[in-house]
Amino acid sequence: MKIKTKLNLGIGFLFILIILLAFLSIKIIDSLSTASENILKDNKETIAYTKNMLKALSEIDKNKDALETFEKFLIKQKLNITEIRENELTHNLSEDFNLLKKNPSDEAIIGKLQSTLFEIMSINLNAIELKNIIADNVAKKSILLISALSLFCFMIALILFLKLPGNISNPIQQLITSIKQIAANDYSQRVNFGGHNELEELAVSFNTMASRLEEYNKISVAKLLTEKKISETLINKIHYPIIGFDTAMKVNLVNDEFLKVTGLSNAELIGANILEIATGNDLISQVIIDRFSEMTISHNNVPDKRIHVDRLGKDIYFEKEIQEIVLTNQNDKRDHLMGYVVILKNVTKYMELDLAKTNFIATISHELKTPVSAIKFSLQLLENKKTGTLNTEQYELVKSCDEDANNLLKIISELLNLTQVETGNIQLNILPTNLLDILHYAINTNKTAAGQKNIAFEIDFPIDLPKVIADKEKTAWVIINIISNAIRYSSENSKIEISASKLANKVTLLIKDFGRGIESQYISRVFERYFTVPGTKKEGSGLGLAISKEFIEAQGGEIFVESKLGVGSMFSIVLNCKDYPS
Repeated sequence: MKIKTKLNLGIGFLFILIILLAFLSIKIIDSLSTASENILKDNKETIAYTKNMLKALSEIDKNKDALETFEKFLIKQKLNITEIRENELTHNLSEDFNLLKKNPSDEAIIGKLQSTLFEIMSINLNAIELKNIIADNVAKKSILLISALSLFCFMIALILFLKLPGNISNPIQQLITSIKQIAANDYSQRVNFGGHNELEELAVSFNTMASRLEEYNKISVAKLLTEKKISETLINKIHYPIIGFDTAMKVNLVNDEFLKVTGLSNAELIGANILEIATGNDLISQVIIDRFSEMTISHNNVPDKRIHVDRLGKDIYFEKEIQEIVLTNQNDKRDHLMGYVVILKNVTKYMELDLAKTNFIATISHELKTPVSAIKFSLQLLENKKTGTLNTEQYELVKSCDEDANNLLKIISELLNLTQVETGNIQLNILPTNLLDILHYAINTNKTAAGQKNIAFEIDFPIDLPKVIADKEKTAWVIINIISNAIRYSSENSKIEISASKLANKVTLLIKDFGRGIESQYISRVFERYFTVPGTKKEGSGLGLAISKEFIEAQGGEIFVESKLGVGSMFSIVLNCKDYPS
């Protein structure tokens, strides 16, 4: 039987019983009420009439209207005859009254009338008592009947209350438990509710679903194992060390190359916490933990800093690349982070080539510096009148050669500085230094070039500006380079504004020119090596600003540029300071 049918029958039957109980109760109460009304209407009225007639008989001698009063209540009594013998007695009463009207003083008739009235009154009193007994019996039977019917309704309701919810909820609870087991990958769950109802249909559907899930799981597991084997084979064929771990830092993927580099076994890594392993392995420590012992997991796949490993007396360099593993559900479009895969690209060959290039540049630059210096010295001798007088054409050629020699010396100097930067051998002598002295030295160095274009310097320095903690020589080189560029790209008869300010423990030097400016798309590249802004006259090697950035950052400072085409550029140099007296 269907659950819906069971509910309809059970609740419907209970509903009918309740209606029947209510109807029966109303009918019984109405019957009792009618009986009470009849007692009041029939018997009690008759008793009242007889009392009034007895009173009238007692007042015949005193009251002339007594006979009329008696007759009036006698008429009413004739209309209210309800009991056995009451009609006969009332008829006798009427005949005796007629005799009394003829002889009002006849005591015998009056006595007979009184006897008849008492008999009528007695009949009605007995009738009232009998009706009360009957009504009481009816009431008791009604209460018993209503109680029985109410008990029956209660039993039906109790049965429905105890059985019906369990019949519905127990299978549902069993189904919920089975669903939870299936959610926990236990696809062997089956349910059987019995009967031919909706729950049995649900059980059949559930069992079919569970069976198909079990079959699909077996197929999927086999497929996953095959795909996992293929993935492991492919990963082991990659010549880069690879390690993968989940968000709980538990290692779940590692290839042979990584095992070779770390010297660990597969059993030591798989399933282990990578943070714990990192404490005893230098390579894994560099992969996972930075110098502050904090997680350095990247949020993209951009190559991270290089990793250096000393293996068997040979330096090996790796470039770390971290790839996040994310999962997107169909219902939830948000990405859920599942773990990370770290790929170590062996860049030792490139590092060796880069080092060889750096050494080559350093050697060539050093070797070129001596002959270029000799050429410059020879040009100075040619300019000296003691070696002979030059004509105008010869003098111009010598000046041109001198300028080229100066540019060549500048390029060689920049290349030598670049080799210091690349090898990490920047020699710094950081001391409290007066920034204004460095600025005056840089301006004097560029004074001739500024004078040729009639460029004025406007300097705004606070009187109480503290000394900066910097390398005087390297900082002077940076400022000279920036001022030189400002002069080069400024028009004639213009100016260069230089100001400084202090904020907290930093001093900011601003150098602003009013030249052509830089296009917005090139601003982020001006500090790149060998980069020159397209459309400008190329002078030098394009290394000046790149080296300037390295020099300033090596001192713990910062350098920025703001520019707008047709308005000019402003370079900001931020250095650390200490409150020394200026």
